[in-house]
Amino acid sequence: MTDDLRSAGAPTLEDVARAAGVSRATVSRVVNGVRNVDPAIQEVVRQAVSVTGYAPNRAARSLVTRRTDAVALVVSGAGVEAGADGEGPGPASGEDGSFTAQVFADPFFGRVVTGVVNYLRPRGMHPVLMFAETSRARDEVVAYLRQGSADGALIVSTHAEDPLPGLLTEAGLAAVLYARPARPVLISYVDLAHQDGARLAAEHLLARGCRRIATISGPLDVPAGQARLAGFRDTMARHGHPYTPIAEGRFTQESGEAAMERLLAEHPDLDGVFAANDLMAMGACHVLREHGRRVPDDVAVVGFDDSSAALACRPPLTTVRQPVEGMAAEMTRLLLDRLARPDSPATSVIFEPELVVRGSA
Repeated sequence: MTDDLRSAGAPTLEDVARAAGVSRATVSRVVNGVRNVDPAIQEVVRQAVSVTGYAPNRAARSLVTRRTDAVALVVSGAGVEAGADGEGPGPASGEDGSFTAQVFADPFFGRVVTGVVNYLRPRGMHPVLMFAETSRARDEVVAYLRQGSADGALIVSTHAEDPLPGLLTEAGLAAVLYARPARPVLISYVDLAHQDGARLAAEHLLARGCRRIATISGPLDVPAGQARLAGFRDTMARHGHPYTPIAEGRFTQESGEAAMERLLAEHPDLDGVFAANDLMAMGACHVLREHGRRVPDDVAVVGFDDSSAALACRPPLTTVRQPVEGMAAEMTRLLLDRLARPDSPATSVIFEPELVVRGSA
């Protein structure tokens, strides 16, 4: 029967219904994701779909479900000013390509995409990548969602002053944010316990015997940068170190190099460094080598994120792991739950960090 069905042209709902021994209406409900179908019958229908080779017509299905099976994955900036999120770089805004170039240069964003795609693909859905680094681009994202071109939005914001989360919530559009919003916005988000991660870094450096410890912070105008610095300074203070030298970076390798140069000039005897992300830690290690400092023998270095930069660094970085792929998958799950239950309240999910010990400390 399978060969007969396939040779007669594209399989139809009626073909699936005959193969499954159920009504066409039941097949339609299963294919369109309607929940009030017995699980055993759903499985029979899915097997019949596989046997017949039936492929739903997405255009027709969207007329019934009002869904596109696509979600917008939006990397958003703040307008005319440069920015940085808690993990990735601080790409400059504008329409000359610098924003997108710096986004793609940071391994963090690749890990977000991996987590999103791995969650959506088994569900027959896909992401639409969008950039919103200017006011016009943000308006285009809002219009795209209002027109129903995507079912909702996953937002990775690259600046504390990014207005896009607020614009989407004000418009009543389904959206979930990666990282806690800097402004009070009623939106679901996933985030990391950044202060706890910084505590792990401080305790590890102290346990190694480091006593003259400095830190390269992230941008202090974003919550993650603030939280990592606060957690590190608090832990140092609890262990009898009332003052910790600080140089602010922008979550880029170049800013890590510049910060390390400043710290060495002001504190040449330092023996430990915590950099608030791996790219800055890599930059710090580069500068230390240029100054003849051995890592970790002379100066121990700890990063944050456990990105691909941690393994590319020489020596490989001891770092605080942020489970970016898992967080991105959870962000996607929250969005799909919101789409299934539009009246559900906003929520937050906080992930726990983990220290990964390698060669740098």
